[in-house]
Amino acid sequence: MLHRRTTLRTASLAAAAAAALSLVLTGCDGDSGRADAGKDRDGKPAVIAPGRPGEAARTLSADEAAKGGDDDSPNTADRSYISMMIEHHRQALVMTGLAPDRAGSAKVKRLAERITSGQRPEIEAMRGWQKAHGGEAKGTGGHEGHTATMPGMATAAQLERLRAARGADFDALFLKLMIAHHRGAVAMATDVLAQGNNVRVEEMANDVIAQQSSEIRRMRQLV
Repeated sequence: MLHRRTTLRTASLAAAAAAALSLVLTGCDGDSGRADAGKDRDGKPAVIAPGRPGEAARTLSADEAAKGGDDDSPNTADRSYISMMIEHHRQALVMTGLAPDRAGSAKVKRLAERITSGQRPEIEAMRGWQKAHGGEAKGTGGHEGHTATMPGMATAAQLERLRAARGADFDALFLKLMIAHHRGAVAMATDVLAQGNNVRVEEMANDVIAQQSSEIRRMRQLV
């Protein structure tokens, strides 16, 4: 399971701050000869906070460590991921919307219903996140702005072929396109876990990975 970096970092800093305060309150006689050890410029307990990859560690006061560990302000990666994933999910709903009238297999129809029921509320949750954090990321270019850069997106020609297909032909093409679509979503979610900073975005990304990885396994059984 992927670790939540922000949560772990917060817990580590809080634990370090508590440990530093404990040493001061109990009085460490063994360190009496090193009065300045583990203290900041004001003589208060200090915490060494590990930096991000490529960054040096920082010396923080206990208060700074506690406050800093709670900062999960969205960054560019978070905002971009949400904007792109909304569009990514929208295309999935276009594809699943074709299944009731075109699919030949009852299993494919049920799978399409499952995908719809999962991704529609996810879109609403992501829209809610956007509203709470200042709207859509700048430079997204509208509904079609990221199509060329998002992995797994079906092309216009592929969607036309899917609309024209019926029965077993539809089932085969639907599964092929949707497996690729889901793989793309998992890749995007994995990227934001490494690059983003917001805890809620991490939670949504983990949900995408879990749900769509499960659905990929189901679709492979139907191919």
